[in-house]
Amino acid sequence: MDKKIGVYICTGCDIGDSLRVEALTNVATAEHKVPVCKTHPSLCGSEGVNLIKNDTENEGVNSVVIAACSPRVNVANFTFEKAPLVERVNLREHVVWSHEPKNEDTQALAEDYLRMGITKMKQIDIAEPQVQEIDRTILVVGGGFTGMTSAFEAALAGYKVILVEKENTLGGYMSKLYMQYPQQAPYTELSPNSIGELVEKVRSEPNITVYTGASIKKISGAPGMFDAEFNVADKTVKHRVGAIIMATGFKQYDASKLSHLGFGRSPDVITNAQMEELAAKGVIRRPSDGKPVESVAFIQCAGSRDPNHLPYCSTYCCMTTLKQALYVRKQNPDARVYILYKDMRTPGQYEEFYRLAQNDSQLFLTKAEVTGVSAGVGELVVEADNTLIGEKIGIPADMVVLATGMVPNSADGEAIRILEDAKAVIAKGEAGAQLEDAKQKLEQYKRHEGTEILNLEYRQGPDLPTLQYGFPDSHFICFPYETRRTGIYAAGCVRSPMDTLQAAEDSAGAALKAIQCLELTARGAAAHPRAGDMTFPEFFLQRCTQCKRCTEECPFGVLNEDVKGTPLPNPTRCRRCAVCMGACPERIISFKNYSVAMIAEMIKSIEVPEEDEEKYRILGLFCENDAYPALDMAGQNRLKWDPDIRIIPLRCLGSTNIVWIADSLSKGIDGVLLIGCKYGDDYQCHFIKGSELANRRMTNVQETLQRLALESDRIKLVELAISDFHKLPEIIGEFKAQIEKAGFNPYKGL
Repeated sequence: MDKKIGVYICTGCDIGDSLRVEALTNVATAEHKVPVCKTHPSLCGSEGVNLIKNDTENEGVNSVVIAACSPRVNVANFTFEKAPLVERVNLREHVVWSHEPKNEDTQALAEDYLRMGITKMKQIDIAEPQVQEIDRTILVVGGGFTGMTSAFEAALAGYKVILVEKENTLGGYMSKLYMQYPQQAPYTELSPNSIGELVEKVRSEPNITVYTGASIKKISGAPGMFDAEFNVADKTVKHRVGAIIMATGFKQYDASKLSHLGFGRSPDVITNAQMEELAAKGVIRRPSDGKPVESVAFIQCAGSRDPNHLPYCSTYCCMTTLKQALYVRKQNPDARVYILYKDMRTPGQYEEFYRLAQNDSQLFLTKAEVTGVSAGVGELVVEADNTLIGEKIGIPADMVVLATGMVPNSADGEAIRILEDAKAVIAKGEAGAQLEDAKQKLEQYKRHEGTEILNLEYRQGPDLPTLQYGFPDSHFICFPYETRRTGIYAAGCVRSPMDTLQAAEDSAGAALKAIQCLELTARGAAAHPRAGDMTFPEFFLQRCTQCKRCTEECPFGVLNEDVKGTPLPNPTRCRRCAVCMGACPERIISFKNYSVAMIAEMIKSIEVPEEDEEKYRILGLFCENDAYPALDMAGQNRLKWDPDIRIIPLRCLGSTNIVWIADSLSKGIDGVLLIGCKYGDDYQCHFIKGSELANRRMTNVQETLQRLALESDRIKLVELAISDFHKLPEIIGEFKAQIEKAGFNPYKGL
């Protein structure tokens, strides 16, 4: 595309009062020979917007550079039908609101930002989306309450659904419940089990095809074009689907690990799931001798909220115990019920049901640490400490019920991938330390064989990668419905511990996300988190060295590879993070509007003062997801930071290519400050591993510094949460002091 660039400088919001606007105009017209450059006191107002719109419709301007407020505001105002390319230069938050007005350093900062914006516009091209015919069928894996609800919601929205259940009947765990705890106001009465009604609705819905007694043989392809094969009654059934919802539910924590609570030592110590089975028989009888129970002790958090078992809360246990206590009390009004809890968690309207239990004189509730359960002849004794009455107590009971927690029915995809890699090393006949390491991993992870559920044909493993506790979420802070595989959504208890009402909402949410993915994919746009982004990675494979960095480091499994290790892209899996671009040592990966060359040219456009001017220049590479908006917030709060830093927003810190750092330092820039999201067990990196990978790659930077004979202090990487915006001026100031200690870059002026 032949570009006609128009530069538009806003003089409102203190910009005109703080800067010499004529000097900015000179940067555009004299330095960059831009044919159109105009100023206006309020570009985001109707007059300012019409000024730009007129130039795009009548003067041939098709590439617009707006020097005004942050690119994160007024997006709709600055979208033009006749100008597909728009670049924003942040003069308000990052310059005039955060630096001294009418100051030469502030002016130099504004001029550099304008240079960088125009340079970027010259480098980018119009995105060419891969628009293609896709299949809008949704595959739902799991025929329990969550899976059926997701399937039914998607079907009601007009989408075809394939529902696959491994058991011979639908219903899942919920079909084993005697009753449900209150589902509607006034939340004081138990509800009949409604799973049968849902099964009937799903079976009779024409948009839903149900396979029971089925397992997934393999799934290949990408969003919009997944090819799924199922084993059904010794036959292979094939379907093409566009998106997948994984609703495989949970299993109860293994109570055999709770022998200290009496399980396995007495038949009268049972789990809450076994209690449902007893209640469904009509009369709750003691398993050992069939005697109707007259006293029952419920032990809460049996294996949950315990660092030696499940460290998390399983959500449903407290309400389940109150429900089962009511079973006992309705069966026998004289029965005694004891509930020993760490905390009672009955959120929202469920508190009304808890109050009902509290008002029952035959129901004894106490906060306690259960120290053990002793099994006597015909009687159990629950021993507890730290109770509300401040004493050690022993509670005799006919039966003890353990409120065991939830364990997600998910495969350990990461472990399976490691297992496959280890097998490959051994098969190749590798020797030495590499072989020993593979053997060790094989022994460590072989227990995960056979746990595959989705059987994805992805280079990075056959199932969804999981979080610390085995839940296949992608991001539990910002994007709870996403997984690390685009177009595949976890829902219900496989995603997070939850009860039925929560699972109903979760099911609908997953169905909506699947539909969103289908419709965006059909337009060639990214589904998440850069929703609507029409670009995709382009590979100049002639120069590929098959190093496999891109295929191994992509957080989302976008790239498969052939036998030589050459990447095989699946564009509709891509989330446009550009981590692959940062990984590639040959720089063969780029996007139409984001490339190694583009950032390199922006860096080159920064004016670096000569050493005798005694002014430093620092390059800031800031993640656009947390660090850049945090800097916006600092500016909006009129916080001040050092004017010697020039900031370039990156899609993700993981997209940082080492060549940018080398270019910066060889140009004479005194230091490079990288700021990305926090990572680890409580990570919040929008692209999962981007910040972590950037941190790991920084070890390679030391080689660059050694080659240039420069100090390691000239590079710094900082993790930052968006809520820590107030720390940014101090972080920048501390790095500036660090650079001053190292002194000016000796490459200045060369």
